[in-house]
Amino acid sequence: MYAFLFRHLPGPLWLRIIWSILLITAVLAVLVTLVFPWLSQFNPLTDSTIGSE
Repeated sequence: MYAFLFRHLPGPLWLRIIWSILLITAVLAVLVTLVFPWLSQFNPLTDSTIGSE
């Protein structure tokens, strides 16, 4: 899949590398800001019982 995306990016090699880095950064930013906080509400491992009576 990554080779397919890399082949279809425009420009010379150095520009495709920059585009790849930008795309990876954008995907990670979306995951960290939107997806992971949404998924954390379904994670039972974050429930703490220490200090509760």
